[in-house]
Amino acid sequence: MDTAVLQVESLIKRFGGLIATDQLSFELRAGEIHAIIGPNGAGKTTLLGQLSGELKPDGGRIRFQGRDITGLAVHRRSRRGLARSFQVTNILLDFTALDNVALSVQAHAGHSFRFWQNARADRSLREPARQVLAQVGLAGRADVAAAELSHGEQRQLEIAMALATRPSLLLLDEPMAGMAADESQRMVEILRQFKGELTILLVEHDMDAVFALADRITVLVYGRVIATGTPTEIRANRDVRAAYLGGDDDDA
Repeated sequence: MDTAVLQVESLIKRFGGLIATDQLSFELRAGEIHAIIGPNGAGKTTLLGQLSGELKPDGGRIRFQGRDITGLAVHRRSRRGLARSFQVTNILLDFTALDNVALSVQAHAGHSFRFWQNARADRSLREPARQVLAQVGLAGRADVAAAELSHGEQRQLEIAMALATRPSLLLLDEPMAGMAADESQRMVEILRQFKGELTILLVEHDMDAVFALADRITVLVYGRVIATGTPTEIRANRDVRAAYLGGDDDDA
């Protein structure tokens, strides 16, 4: 886990007079789950937008697997192995869970979504889709319409769709958002199985999930990194406790 898969160097993003990411720098090591935390307005989702290619930085550089991708389009980053899930589920509600994942397999293979009917008949798409659904605990829900899945299951499905593109880096934007406690715990167990195998950048407000999953944590406040470290180091950091986690700065 010493190899840097992602290097973010002095990233800047402005929206008028607001600086959303302010000389932001950190790196992500191969095989780790690295969490980004911070209060609302800290710039977390803006950071993910820049990493995925949806937002163009105003300054700085992004390197992925040793290559500068700062100016690459979203689809080119995806082809290089970078996938993202969103705060709001991004699935086709009228299609089954299996259809949704098969379409992701098909898209990764370079085919148009216009040929979705072929995805229903092509075993080379369906079998990998079933395997991915099994990985996220949805093997028994493959033929259920996405609209009929629970909120937690829809989030699991979105993870499956991202995994179907065979990413080497997965960007997760609040995968536990809106979940009940049991659903959050299920998602933690799903993500834990990828530790050491898939590199994951996790933005999440659920601190129990963050501390259960993360190998390292970076804390943002007003678009700046105030600390990076292991969960134990972050818990003990006085600046982090004062700015985000809470607690008495006078505690030992």
